[in-house]
Amino acid sequence: MKTNALPIYDMSDNPTGCCPRFKAEGWDGQDLHFDHKRFVKATTRSFLHIPLNMGSVFTKTMKAIEEGKAFNDKEVIILSNDVSPWKSEHLFAVTKDVKGQQMTELSGDYITKVFEGPYRNAKKWMRDLQSVVEEKGKTFKKPYFFYTTCPKCAKYYGKNYVVGVAEVE
Repeated sequence: MKTNALPIYDMSDNPTGCCPRFKAEGWDGQDLHFDHKRFVKATTRSFLHIPLNMGSVFTKTMKAIEEGKAFNDKEVIILSNDVSPWKSEHLFAVTKDVKGQQMTELSGDYITKVFEGPYRNAKKWMRDLQSVVEEKGKTFKKPYFFYTTCPKCAKYYGKNYVVGVAEVE
């Protein structure tokens, strides 16, 4: 297992000009290990876990990352975590600190599980992610989800892939 490495997310297959087409191969059932992996941290407002300003926050954050030349198109992931029914945190993988942005690091072990379907399945995805962790004999610490495409692109592609990323011990 390579430290701080992510599965490939092919940014070149992008007929929408927005979100690239996600290919689940290589993402499901992966063991990831992060050692001070750098992320830009952003927050969004929610109403009962439904994001209210995700589009504008993601656009602003990605612009800052690209302007700061901290985007690595070979290792793309945005980890999202609902911290309450009213707020979510999003961690954007970067290669270096980005001026004017809140920075954070992750260290530890993570297990992935790919899901496909509507966002309303999130509770089921959480249970399934916990089961995968238990089946591997690990202890579930914290969940993240990588929403691989926006709703418009998911409709265009006919698939809505979401990667569960569980922090484990």
